[in-house]
Amino acid sequence: MTSWLRTHGSVRLCLLLCCAVVSVCAEAPGAGYSVCWAPGITSCKECLRRGPQCAWCFKEDGLWPGVRCDLRGNLLRGGCGPEFMEQSEVKVEVNATVSSTQVSPRDISITLRPGSEASFIVAVKQLDRYPVDLYYLVDVSASMQENLDYLKTVGVALSLRMTQHSSDLWLGFGSFVDKPVSPYINVHPSKINNPCSDYEIRCRPAHGFHHVLSMTGNMSEFTRVIKRQRISGNMDTPEGGLDAMLQAAVCQKAVGWRPEAKRLLLLMTDQPSHLALDSRLAGIVVPHDGRCHLENNVYTGSTRMDHPSVGQLSDKLLENQIYSIFAVEKQQYQWYEELVRLLPGSYLGKLGLFQASNLIELVVDAYKRLLSEVAVSVSVEDKAVSRYWVSVSPLCPNGSTAKDQSCTGVQPDQTVYFNITIGLRSCPDDGEDEDIRVMVLPVGYNESTVVRIHSKCRCSCGPTMRCHDDSQSPCTGTQDGTNQGQRPDHRLLNNSNRDSNWKCRADGSDVDCSGRGECDCGRCMCEQSRLGTVYGKYCERDDFSCPYDEGLLCGGRGVCVSSECLCDDGWTGDSCSCPVSEATCQSANGLLCSGRGRCVCGKCVCDDLHYSGDFCERCPACQSTCQSYGNCVGCRASHGLAQKEAGQCNITCAPLVGYMDDVSDCTSSSRLMGTFLSVCALTVLCGLVLVAMSRLLLQRKGWSPGGTAEDGVYHCTGKDLSYIPTTNEKTVTYRRDHPHDHPVEMHIQVPKMPLNDPWQY
Repeated sequence: MTSWLRTHGSVRLCLLLCCAVVSVCAEAPGAGYSVCWAPGITSCKECLRRGPQCAWCFKEDGLWPGVRCDLRGNLLRGGCGPEFMEQSEVKVEVNATVSSTQVSPRDISITLRPGSEASFIVAVKQLDRYPVDLYYLVDVSASMQENLDYLKTVGVALSLRMTQHSSDLWLGFGSFVDKPVSPYINVHPSKINNPCSDYEIRCRPAHGFHHVLSMTGNMSEFTRVIKRQRISGNMDTPEGGLDAMLQAAVCQKAVGWRPEAKRLLLLMTDQPSHLALDSRLAGIVVPHDGRCHLENNVYTGSTRMDHPSVGQLSDKLLENQIYSIFAVEKQQYQWYEELVRLLPGSYLGKLGLFQASNLIELVVDAYKRLLSEVAVSVSVEDKAVSRYWVSVSPLCPNGSTAKDQSCTGVQPDQTVYFNITIGLRSCPDDGEDEDIRVMVLPVGYNESTVVRIHSKCRCSCGPTMRCHDDSQSPCTGTQDGTNQGQRPDHRLLNNSNRDSNWKCRADGSDVDCSGRGECDCGRCMCEQSRLGTVYGKYCERDDFSCPYDEGLLCGGRGVCVSSECLCDDGWTGDSCSCPVSEATCQSANGLLCSGRGRCVCGKCVCDDLHYSGDFCERCPACQSTCQSYGNCVGCRASHGLAQKEAGQCNITCAPLVGYMDDVSDCTSSSRLMGTFLSVCALTVLCGLVLVAMSRLLLQRKGWSPGGTAEDGVYHCTGKDLSYIPTTNEKTVTYRRDHPHDHPVEMHIQVPKMPLNDPWQY
């Protein structure tokens, strides 16, 4: 620690000492009753959780647990010496043996108690000249043909320009289009190998990512590779840029990123990019795993995994110390402007045309801009992120300005200091000590600071390991028969541990804690799982490995034990979805499934396939009851049968039919049929009577349509004679074909038929 402080001078020494020592609240007399003391605090662990200023007295003097927790000063005044106090320990130790040129220190160890915090300083120095690795990741869809041609002259010109800012420039190249599946590409056989076949142009097949050229300082080789590139094609507008960026970032060996170089990833495209969940259109639902999947320099996971999320891409760029530069046309500037805000260490350039000179200026400006901004990212392990909090305050050098957690306008050879504070909110759920790592990553730098944090959640209570609280354990020496105030024999404790292991095994099991935890002094400490919670006396229960019903584990009617549901009373089945009671299968007649089926999982399963319904009560293809047992009713209703015939009826029908009275049931159907036929006959008869009466009335009035019909002859009545003319005169006019001829009119008289002559029809 001293050597590291000497390197940075006296001012930094004072700053580090002020930040590394955690201030403890002033202890006013009597303040303990409002801060630490409480009647419910009866254990050392609970006491120290009250705050870093609290202490626990484990001196054996007859004190009851409720008064052992107080401020350190109050306990001292009460006669409890420092050697009998368990209190919060906050330590900050800097490992100065790890050398560094840009980021220091490289390794820090911290011990924290719940409620405590510790601060330390991380220094980031900007060097004058760095080696630079620049990887061109280019969209080779058909619309990028002209822009791809401009790259052919970029290599040598950019190398000459970057000599002013870099000690050594290497270039690499990769291409992308989109996922080679429908609906992103045309999957017709003629289009797969040549998407441009309609235009009589030979194109390369669509691909998610193709790594073409690893990092090289040979600019002629870079130019030669660019000249060999051909365009491709796809169907939709967005491209697979983020998918390709993640592969270029994580496939370090294939790409050839140098550990000592500043890493720049330049994305060139004229369209937006697909985001996570877009691949569901193609039936791809597996999330991206964030790993490298290159075989023969081709991305093989494109058709199996979804596009990465923006957060996932951001983590991988930080983890691999990569700056990202986006060269996009102005039509897409707004879309990528929103994206850049979510990617630390990224730069957005707007170009009207991807000309060689514009690209060179874009790379140089982005490089200078990115290096002039110094920022850090602090990441806590996922399992503990909710239990810690982090604060970052930059101390910027002269001429630069602070912006959030960074400094902008930093010049070469200047150093930025970051005051970082880490606090522990709480211990793990099991209350045990925990070791985690926190990474302090300066954005774009290949060096980082590792912070190792030990959260002290248990109480050791001195050499006797006796806290004199309510949390007694068979392994702490309180029940091993040792004399008070005497150090316990560790051999006895080890034997006790071995002898108590049987308490961690369920009946019939030869594995401690069901294989999902560790046995500690006869108690199972269940392991933590990302899938859910493992719990139970023998770690035999969890909340994730059993069948679900209606969205609930074990249907909410049981507990999950060893991947099987133990159902509550009244329920059964793999997912506890079946009621044990058969009440839901009782039909209206009181029979189970109407006597025609079995009750399975609370529902009727009919034995006879002819029957259906909730209670097997319906049978569309079956005969009616009277049809089925008509013969039996006939036997019952018949009299005067011979003795032999009557005996046969009784034998055949007795098991089938229960008789109520004389054919009262089955004859009801016959009565219904008779009633129906009678109604029909009466209706027809009434109709005939109405027709006859109508004809009779018409004849009496002396009028009928067309006369009265008798034997097929119609006659007119005398009353109509005065209204019927005797002749019918017609006038016919004839005209000749020539217009000067006068028309000739002819009058024709046609006598009418005598009234008394019959009209035959």
